[in-house]
Amino acid sequence: MTTATPLPSCPAAGSAVVLFSGGQDSAACLAWALERFERVETVGFAYGQRHDVELEARQGVLEALRAGFPAWGQRLGADRVLDAGVLGQISDTALTREAEIAYDERGLPNTFVPGRNLLFFTLAAALAQRQGIRHLVAGVCETDYSGYPDCRDDTIKALQVALNLGMAERFVLHTPLMWLDKAQTWELTEALGGEALVDLVVERTHTCYHGERSRRHPWGYGCGACPACRLRAEGWRRYRGLG
Repeated sequence: MTTATPLPSCPAAGSAVVLFSGGQDSAACLAWALERFERVETVGFAYGQRHDVELEARQGVLEALRAGFPAWGQRLGADRVLDAGVLGQISDTALTREAEIAYDERGLPNTFVPGRNLLFFTLAAALAQRQGIRHLVAGVCETDYSGYPDCRDDTIKALQVALNLGMAERFVLHTPLMWLDKAQTWELTEALGGEALVDLVVERTHTCYHGERSRRHPWGYGCGACPACRLRAEGWRRYRGLG
């Protein structure tokens, strides 16, 4: 399993597909991939999420990357948004309906969408197989996360085995943020693209579960109260040495 490593002196041969939601973590992973591969395609998923503003944010991030980082822009390939609406049809979660965020008896938040990452990786692998691409990159993380079981390293390792067996391929699932907390994710972002990339992430990405884009904080836009906003804000404070 790939984790964050020193930046290469030149991009590796080959291509990658980045699972790109439009949020902070996937934007950092996209930059990570653009440093490492000659060609990078992106894929997003419309699954009935209540914070579907993230789908609009995706395009803003891609446009800003092309404009502000020409070398990366030359490596950016096709972007697709796939219909994964079946998740919204079968899920009863705070991300797919209007509901207060709460936790169940197992400690799982009701923002957990069962099967989401499993389906996303499967769809991305099917797309990559058609394109002749074997590298998949995603921003799942076991260090600073909301307790989602499909973000765990063991889950991704098992899924890599299953995809390779089921498709007779040799996919590599890269998770650059797996062992990074949010402060370290900000640090990685700065290491990849300097303050310009940090500013891009602040201004362009969207992570808030409530889809709030009218409130601007030092770390970006959001309600400031949902778990995603609180995690992002706390990481920003530690990254900036604010306590």
